[in-house]
Amino acid sequence: MLGRMAETRTIGAAERRARLGTRHRLAGSARAGSAEEVAGALVALHGTDPASVFLAVGARLAGAGAEAGPGSPSGAGRHPETGPVPEVERALYEDRSLVRMHGMRHTLFVLPADLAPAVQVSTTRPAAVRERATLLKHLASGSTFDADWLAATEARVLTELGVRGEATGAELGDAVPELRSTYVYGTGTRQEGVQSVASRVLRVLGMDGRIVRGRPQGAWTSSRFRWALAEARPEPDPAEARAELIGRWLGAGGLATEADLKWWTGWKVTEVRGALAAVGAVPVTLAEGEGTGAGRATGFVLPDDLEPVPETEPWAALLPALDPTPMGWQARDWFLDPEMRPALYDRSGNIGPTVWWNGRIVGGWAQRLDGAIVHRLLTDVGGAAERAIGAEAERLAGWVGEVRVTPRFRTPLERELSEN
Repeated sequence: MLGRMAETRTIGAAERRARLGTRHRLAGSARAGSAEEVAGALVALHGTDPASVFLAVGARLAGAGAEAGPGSPSGAGRHPETGPVPEVERALYEDRSLVRMHGMRHTLFVLPADLAPAVQVSTTRPAAVRERATLLKHLASGSTFDADWLAATEARVLTELGVRGEATGAELGDAVPELRSTYVYGTGTRQEGVQSVASRVLRVLGMDGRIVRGRPQGAWTSSRFRWALAEARPEPDPAEARAELIGRWLGAGGLATEADLKWWTGWKVTEVRGALAAVGAVPVTLAEGEGTGAGRATGFVLPDDLEPVPETEPWAALLPALDPTPMGWQARDWFLDPEMRPALYDRSGNIGPTVWWNGRIVGGWAQRLDGAIVHRLLTDVGGAAERAIGAEAERLAGWVGEVRVTPRFRTPLERELSEN
């Protein structure tokens, strides 16, 4: 049994939002001093859209662009004067204190390097086994390639990266001719077509934890990454890995239901429950109407996190598409009015750029072709909030500069704002 049900207390939406503002480094006084601090506070940054990583850090980094009003620290942290782009690039490509890898729900993330082994063992490796089996099945049905051919090709790729240090997929294709091979995918079906071996082999090696994505070609918005050998790190037991990941998530998010954690991790419910038990998670009651449906739902917090959390100072934020804050929970009504969903999500459930005020989503934003950062509020927030949100838009524009950022997954409001 998780915790002692007789001592449960109720945590309402206001307290959850207060935890969010501080722990996700969104309140001005809670802003971070480094990219590593941001990633650690969020557990992992969504990396499917490369620009989202930089935008997520920029929204939370002290000293990024113009100051955003009272309570915003200046000069704190490691390199606040450099701005989000060089700060994230330093952490990813020079210090390698952050790593980009497949993780939860088969999604690409950027996360602290010390957390990579736990994510690899608990989440990525089972997905990698399935990915490799699928590739071998496709190769067998659409070509003469087999497991021995794949193993030999992978060995040549690793050897080449050991010599070069880093290389693009095209460079590896020139050095390892096998990567230029193709095979027929979906033979006899509507999806039948010719697919390159290179992208699938590199993907499998990445998911196996043997290679990692390095510095991209082009600007920080590019997804054309170079590849490098992964750093070998000791790996924990799978149960220990799941416990570490859930413990970090609860520390960062403050509270979650089983359904939230099952959705975020992509694990079986038995694995989630085992990890909750391992960290000694304590059940709490969510205020009526929150959680996964009507009535009162049960959430979980860490055993040393039961004390009430005071409100933060008022804060505003412009968060990017796929930001970890709105993507951290399955049930989101405590920070998002359901009536706003059609404007802010695409048809696949990907959230677009959002405007926040005091722990609630209140609108969306976009960048126009002329570079201007524009936003629209979907509810009345008052004059003080509008001014704070405007200051955040100026802060964002101040460090994005002349770079144009278009989300990989377009949403109705983002499209409309960007075109007007």
